[in-house]
Amino acid sequence: MKKENKGVFWFLVWALGISGQLCWNMENQWFNTFVYAKIAKDPIIISWMLAISAAATTVSTFLFGCVSDRMGNRKRIISIGYILWGVFTIVFGFTQFIKGAGEGSVLIGILIAVVAADSVMSLFGSMGNDVGFNAWINDHMNDDNKGQLGAALAVQPVIGTIVGTVLGGILVGADDNYIRLFSVIGGALIILGIVSIFILKDSEDIRPSKRGTFSQQFFSILNVKEYLKHRELVYVNFMFTVYFISFNVYFTHLGNFMIYYLGFTPDTMGLIEGIGLALAMLATIPGIKMIRGDRLTFLIALAVTLNMIGLIIVAVFVKPETVDITTVFNPLFLGAILFIGIGYILFLQTITVWSKMLYPEDSRGQFEGIHIIFFVLIPMIVAPLISNPIIKRSGEFIDEYGFKEYLPTNTLFFAGAILVPLTFIPLYFANKEHKKK
Repeated sequence: MKKENKGVFWFLVWALGISGQLCWNMENQWFNTFVYAKIAKDPIIISWMLAISAAATTVSTFLFGCVSDRMGNRKRIISIGYILWGVFTIVFGFTQFIKGAGEGSVLIGILIAVVAADSVMSLFGSMGNDVGFNAWINDHMNDDNKGQLGAALAVQPVIGTIVGTVLGGILVGADDNYIRLFSVIGGALIILGIVSIFILKDSEDIRPSKRGTFSQQFFSILNVKEYLKHRELVYVNFMFTVYFISFNVYFTHLGNFMIYYLGFTPDTMGLIEGIGLALAMLATIPGIKMIRGDRLTFLIALAVTLNMIGLIIVAVFVKPETVDITTVFNPLFLGAILFIGIGYILFLQTITVWSKMLYPEDSRGQFEGIHIIFFVLIPMIVAPLISNPIIKRSGEFIDEYGFKEYLPTNTLFFAGAILVPLTFIPLYFANKEHKKK
């Protein structure tokens, strides 16, 4: 990377990264509150959205990862992906107007439209962000900047959560105007996609990687025997899976837990999350130094431990009768969010660098597809199988009209606290492989 291009490079790292995380946060958090506010208070709908969009994301990463590697070009994938991601984010917002289609078919029609629109949006989001942006970052990563890039990639989801939650609450407002939120975020993605056409540059070292025909190269990634040769990467990917199964058990329902179970308003919810996570971001500073010192195993172990402590605090102490919904100042809840946030940031910062260092140079785009299987597909399919029965059993309520509602309760955090320590199992084996090198 030429010295005079560093400013543009870091601008794009942060602009494309933050905008992408704002959109993922909107999908992970506000899409779920959209369902509860506009359709029905039932976690099954959210489960379908998670499963289908995760499948679309996975297919997208394999397909466009192969295209990107064969072209030796990330720029087109990023630009086109971000523009279409923004377009279909706005399109998603218009699904709420299907309500006029008729009383008998309205619910089924909205369900199909919401799941389909979410899936198409995820497909192009994965194209631009998971494949293009992440592979572009990996192409530029070296020993000098891996700590800073790891920190950037770790704090961006947190900034996305903070800004997305607070900004989302403001844009949705008291009148539940979700189309306003989707239009603002989608418009920002379109603008950045257009800007990237003119200022983004690929790494000078990237070359087209064509191994046989397109179909031969595409399906070569399914060669399990070849993949298993990367033993350290296999165990690192298993860490992704175990940790994010736990994460998706509770985080997917966090917004609805705070709004519909505890009773906070959307703006107060955003501030509580924002304060805790903003403080947690400070952990990236010592994290950079420790990653440079190759203390990867220690950082992962610390992250998992802190995450578990935070989840236990929420599970035991945070209930409707123990929180003050009229104020942000709930010390125990804020402290728990801080522990969970530090654990999440340290884990993501460390494991992102760890995994990217292990990708084969000639197939980084396709290996982002494998990463998505462990990071997105498996957790988003498995987590609802755990969280849905818990919500159905512990969170059943009857509304004022006599209809059943299923609200996420603090029991979900017990489940997360039980699951997250299982991350230590693949960590043990990853550490053994890492020491061999």
